[in-house]
Amino acid sequence: MPELPEVETTIRELKKSILGRKIEDVWSDWPKAVKNPKNFKRFKSLLKGSKIEGVERRGKNVLIRLSSKKTLLIHQKMTGHLLFGEWQLKKGEWASLIKGPLCEDPRNRFLHFILFFDNGKMLALSDLRKFAKVELLGKDELEKELRFLGPEPLDKAFTFEKFKKVLKPKKGKIKQVLMDQAVISGIGNIYSDEILWRAGINPFKKVPLLSEAELKKIFKATKKILLLAVKLRGESFSDYRTPSGEKGDFDAERKVYQREGEKCPRCSTIIKRAKIGGRSAHFCPKCQKP
Repeated sequence: MPELPEVETTIRELKKSILGRKIEDVWSDWPKAVKNPKNFKRFKSLLKGSKIEGVERRGKNVLIRLSSKKTLLIHQKMTGHLLFGEWQLKKGEWASLIKGPLCEDPRNRFLHFILFFDNGKMLALSDLRKFAKVELLGKDELEKELRFLGPEPLDKAFTFEKFKKVLKPKKGKIKQVLMDQAVISGIGNIYSDEILWRAGINPFKKVPLLSEAELKKIFKATKKILLLAVKLRGESFSDYRTPSGEKGDFDAERKVYQREGEKCPRCSTIIKRAKIGGRSAHFCPKCQKP
């Protein structure tokens, strides 16, 4: 978490709120999150005075384009999510000045990085486990950072033929391959489970053993699941929240992920969980036979 739908939701909302704004200050109580430049004072000085010219997504990365021609890259990792609002420091803790989920949802209180804008608003990173990464990169540095990412699954250019081409050289299990960011960018544990359940494919099946028909089912399910998740503003059963602090609505559509022991919504067989490459795979043993 967050995966493609959550990051896409984040950048769509931020486009409405931070474009054109000037960064007046930067705060962090966890400067180790800033990986480039590692000197936080230099990082802060380079950011101050810059205007936000664009907000984009590449894979699971948030890319904030600046007037300085540099890009602020934020990878939210496991428990991080970006919030937009106003906060005041009270007794050593940031308290939201905006009522609602920003101040009421406990997942939104772990603020470790804040950008202050010229209109009094702020962009904050809430990150319970402090795994998130922040980098300020020039053009060449950014290209180097992103060079290993695979194609975007929701791009119009990502056709079935392209899908087959990127999977063809892979020998591993299909769930692991779907989560490999060098193969296809943006898909993680949640959506790989949901995609494979919708396609009726066992997560342990190796890619070379997949038929043309099975590959087509996975391809179509990938598009449908990700588009639906974006429409519903992501999955928030765990830490992720939208920039307004709200939960996404995909949870009502979650069929198998973290539903071990529950009935499959398609055939009523009990959903199983199994380890695969250090991660968990949730699947229906009847609908998704080996």
